[in-house]
Amino acid sequence: MTTDQIELTVPEMTCGHCEAAIQKEVSAVAGVSSVLVDLEAKLVIVSGSGIDHGAVIAAIDEAGFAVA
Repeated sequence: MTTDQIELTVPEMTCGHCEAAIQKEVSAVAGVSSVLVDLEAKLVIVSGSGIDHGAVIAAIDEAGFAVA
């Protein structure tokens, strides 16, 4: 089984609440096994198997943030 990794820039993230909201929404996406949010770099790194890129972007949008 291969592991996919997606890195997305989310420039509006500024605090722990942002991090928690994004982690909660993205973790619920099918195939996602881990979500790393780097506030300083403004990056969301998603790992898992068979991850739908569009579903991850939609989850970040649902958390109230836009992907750059």
